[in-house]
Amino acid sequence: MELQVNGHASYCYTGGKPFDPAKPTVVFIHGVLNDHSVWILQSRYFAHHGWNVLAVDLPGHCRSAGEPPRSVEEAARFIVALLDAAGVPRAALVGHSFGSLIALEVAGSAPERVSQLVMVGTAFPMKVSPALLDASLNQPMKAIDMVNTFSHSMLAPPPSSLGPGTWLLGGSRALMKRVLASNPRHNVFHLGFKACDDYQGGEVQAARSQCAILFIAGRNDQMTPPRAMQALAAKARHGRIVTLEAGHALMTEAPDAVLFALKDFLQP
Repeated sequence: MELQVNGHASYCYTGGKPFDPAKPTVVFIHGVLNDHSVWILQSRYFAHHGWNVLAVDLPGHCRSAGEPPRSVEEAARFIVALLDAAGVPRAALVGHSFGSLIALEVAGSAPERVSQLVMVGTAFPMKVSPALLDASLNQPMKAIDMVNTFSHSMLAPPPSSLGPGTWLLGGSRALMKRVLASNPRHNVFHLGFKACDDYQGGEVQAARSQCAILFIAGRNDQMTPPRAMQALAAKARHGRIVTLEAGHALMTEAPDAVLFALKDFLQP
């Protein structure tokens, strides 16, 4: 599904179902160097169980046109504009990593637009090491290898979201290279990491949000360790934490567990 947002075509995967304004809507927001496909299991489930699904490619990523967001706040304004373009007054937001900060910023800055919020693999502050930040700019292929090493706690869990025995590290590496190559004009890798590193509004927006918030953490996450979300969770009015046996790539390492946590939390 394509929507015109801020004058540009924006792609949203709908889980194979047509968009129905009468249904509740859940928006899935990916992280740095990812796209809508990281939510394949979760988005298809909700699309076939009474929800509209908008699993978005952020601007300047893969099938979405426009300038890639240079800050969490800019990306959050895009999500609000996306809801406007879809004619959705209020939606549940599910974000992973960078996407979790975007979803949180929407929930704090436009609380009337967010019914429920899920933050997967999150942290605040979400600081990026200087070495990794520099590599994402000057040696992106090296940085992709670094990120994948830190993001995965297993190589081929049976089953994974891509099928039993899939080489998850290799699949994630291929996805990141494809997303990076999708925008030769802008280094979306570095821009995304810098946006995470620069973001300062997390605790303020968690306190401003009015909705229930679910935090999904990977017990073996080296990118956003579970302890790094504690202060943020303490600021949430209605916060709940679920910890899964996974690294940072939760949707591929623990796809069913992530789905069950979402299913238990999200209510139409």
